Amino acid sequence: MKTKLILLILAIALMSGTQLHAQTSGKKILVAYFSHSGNTRAVAYDICKKVDGESFEIQTVKSYSTDYNTVVDQAKRELKADYRPELKSRLKNIKQYDVIFIGYPNWWGTYPQAVKVFLSQYDFSGKTIIPFCTHEGSEFGRSVTDLKKLCSKSTILEGLAIRGSVAHNSDDRIEDWLKKLKIIK
Repeated sequence: MKTKLILLILAIALMSGTQLHAQTSGKKILVAYFSHSGNTRAVAYDICKKVDGESFEIQTVKSYSTDYNTVVDQAKRELKADYRPELKSRLKNIKQYDVIFIGYPNWWGTYPQAVKVFLSQYDFSGKTIIPFCTHEGSEFGRSVTDLKKLCSKSTILEGLAIRGSVAHNSDDRIEDWLKKLKIIK
């Protein structure tokens, strides 16, 4: 009797410690993100912890200025010219991931060109993509529409847009979103 009770308690403890929902259980999760000021990175780290995923920071070879206005102007020029910045590194094997969170700051109504380069480098056919962004009032802009065009053979789930000014304090909001998507319990 004691053995059965101990086994039952162990089983309950193991099941309650499992955060991944059946939708993602057994699937490999990647949290890929581009962050200029650190806001998107903070959200990415929080997501990564909650979903037990692997993280990949999309970084450009040439760093962006730390001056806000300079970055705003550069982002506008890059978007207008469809500039493709060189990235520092590539993933070795995108095929191993089933679910891919894509994070970025909203620059001029969409994702930065570095994210476009990242998305263009791989075949996301059959993958589930979940966008998240940081912003200062424009939410996703047209970035989800752009994402759907670029990754047309993927399933795009509802994303999360968080104001950059509160990105470092968004734990509850991120958790609620992941629960709504049935990614965690």
